[in-house]
Amino acid sequence: MSDNLAVEVVRGEMQPWSDYDGSRGAVRGPVLGALLDDVLPAGARTLIVGPHAAELVSVVLAKSADTTLLVRSVSDAASLAEEFEVRVVAGALDGLTGETFDVIVAADGLDRVLSYDSEDLNWSQRLDALAAVAAPDAVVVLGLENEFSLTTLLDQRPADQRHGDDEWRPLRDDPTRPVSVVQLASELARVGLDARSAYASFTNRVLLAVDVAAAARPGELPTRLAVEALEATDVPLLTPISEPAETAARAGLLASTATGWLAITAPAPHAIYAELGPCVLTAAPAAAGWSITVTPAPGGLPDGEAEARTGGPATPTGCADGEAVEERRRPPVMVAEARGGAFTPTALSAGAASVVFDASVVPAVVPGGVSVETLLLRLAVAEDVPGFRALAGRLGDWARSVTDQRGVLRWDDVLVDGDAFAYGVSPWVSVADESREDLLAAAWQRFHDRLIGTHRRHPWPPWMIGDDLVSTWLAMSGVEAPAPTPATTPDTPLATAAQVARGKELAAALAGCLQTTEPQTPDVRTALADAERAKKELFELQGHVFGLERTLGFRDKALKTRENRLREMRLQVQKANAERTRFRNSRAFAAATLIRKAATIRNPRKFAGKVKRHLRRKLRR
Repeated sequence: MSDNLAVEVVRGEMQPWSDYDGSRGAVRGPVLGALLDDVLPAGARTLIVGPHAAELVSVVLAKSADTTLLVRSVSDAASLAEEFEVRVVAGALDGLTGETFDVIVAADGLDRVLSYDSEDLNWSQRLDALAAVAAPDAVVVLGLENEFSLTTLLDQRPADQRHGDDEWRPLRDDPTRPVSVVQLASELARVGLDARSAYASFTNRVLLAVDVAAAARPGELPTRLAVEALEATDVPLLTPISEPAETAARAGLLASTATGWLAITAPAPHAIYAELGPCVLTAAPAAAGWSITVTPAPGGLPDGEAEARTGGPATPTGCADGEAVEERRRPPVMVAEARGGAFTPTALSAGAASVVFDASVVPAVVPGGVSVETLLLRLAVAEDVPGFRALAGRLGDWARSVTDQRGVLRWDDVLVDGDAFAYGVSPWVSVADESREDLLAAAWQRFHDRLIGTHRRHPWPPWMIGDDLVSTWLAMSGVEAPAPTPATTPDTPLATAAQVARGKELAAALAGCLQTTEPQTPDVRTALADAERAKKELFELQGHVFGLERTLGFRDKALKTRENRLREMRLQVQKANAERTRFRNSRAFAAATLIRKAATIRNPRKFAGKVKRHLRRKLRR
C-alpha cells in the first residue's frame, strides 16, 4: 500500500510500473478535451478509467461533482494524487467493486485496465466489469484502438518493436474484441449501454462522426482534416499516408481505417472536432456546407506543447477564453519563423517569412466542395495541361480579387464554391504585407512540394522541377515575367525570381507551423524509388563509361599506330642522314664540289694568274 493517504489500493495494483512513461503514454489531446466538455453532464459522479493526460483530467474535474481516478500503477496514482485533489485508486478494473458511477470516461480503451496479477479476462469480460460499475443511464465514453488502421498497416516497424511491454495480454488476438464501430456499439448494447454517438479518431487530433467519415470523399473538409492529422503522426511509415487515406475515402472506408473509435452513450453537438493550432475547431453540417466554430482548447495545452504547435508563446492567439471566431477580435498574434527550412520561435526580422496564427480569419461557414488541390492533382495526373492552365488562370484572377483576406494561400485549403473559390479553415496568416503575387507563389510552391514529394505523375518534363515549374505555374496564373529591355543585362534577376524566392520562404514557414516538414528518414516507398532511380542512373553511367572506354581504346590504338609510323620515319631519317654523311665524305662529292666551284669562275685568265702567284709563294716557302 502506498504511503500517500490520498491513494486507495484495490486488487491488481502494480508497482513499480507507469503507464504514463514510454512511447505509448497516456491518451491526450485538446480534441478529446473539447468532446468531453460537450458530452459530459455537470455535477455527476465520475470515474476515469485508465491513463488520461492532465488536460483531460482537468476537463472532467471541471464538469463533475465527485471524480475518481482508477489507474493500475501505484506510482502513477501517487503522482495524480499530488497533482489533483481527487480520489485516486490504484488497481485493476475487476478489483473496483461495490460502487456505481454516473459518468465513466475510458477514452484510452480497455487495454490497460488489468495487471499481471489479474485474471485473464478477454475484452468482453472487461466490458462486463466496466458495466458493473456504471449506474443506469450512465454516460460512458469508451475508446477502442483499430488494428486495421492505416497507421498500423503502414507501420514499418516489426511486431516486437511496434507493441510495448505493457501488452503481455495482447487483445489484438482476442476474438471477442470488436473490430469495427458497429461491433463496438453492439457490445455496448449487450451490456445495456446505448451508443448514441460514435466518432472515428485520427491520431487523437481529429474526430469525425462515423457517418460523416464514411460519406467523406477526397478533397472534402472531413477528409482533408483527417489526412492532415495522419500526416502529422510520429509512426515510421512504409509510404506517405495521404494517398492511402484518400483511396480509403474514395471507397467510403475512411471511418474503417481510422486509428481508433470513440463510442459515447450521449449525443454530441458537433460532427467534427479538430486541432487548429492552440484552439479546437468544431464543425456541424449546414445548408451551404459546414458551420465552423473555433474555441480555446478545454483545460489548456501542456507546457511547451502550444509552443511546439504554434512556434510561439503558449498563450492562445485570436482564441481567448469565451471568444469564438465570430467575434473577429485580433489580439497579439503568435510568431513562427522559418529560415532555410528550420522552424523556430523567434522575433520578427527583415527578410524572413513569418507566419502567425490568427483564428479570426477562419470563416464562420465554409462550402462543402472539394479542395482546389484535388482538382489540380486530377488534371496533372490526366496530363490535361489546357485544363490545368485554365484553372490556374481562374485561381490567379480570384486571388487578386480577394483583398480583405490575409491568410496564406494553400490550394489544399481553398475550396471550390460553385464557379468561384473560397478560403477554408486555415488560420495561418503572414505578418508582413505580402503582395498577392507572393501569396500565389507560396501556394504554387506548396503545391509543388506536395506534387513532387509524393511522386505523383504530371505532364511536365522530369528536369523541369523547382523554380522553373513554379514560375511556369505563376505565368499560368497571370504573373508574367517582365519583358527584357536593352538596358537589362543577362545577370539582372527577373521579378518572378524574387516572387518565387519569397513564396518559398512562406511555404517553408507554413510547413513548419503545420509540422509537415520533410522527415529525416525517408519512407520505404521513397527509398525504393530512389534506389530504382539510382539503379537506372548507374546503368546509364555504366553505358557511358563503356562508351568512353571504347573510345579511349580506339584512340589508344590510333596513338600506337602513329607511334609506330613515327618510329619508322625516324629510322628512315637516320638512314638518310647516314647516306648523306657518307656521300659528303666521298671523293666524288669533293670532285663535284670542285667542279661546281670551277664552274662559277667568270675570268679564267685572271684566275690562272692568281693560281700561279699562289703556287710561286708556296714554292718559295
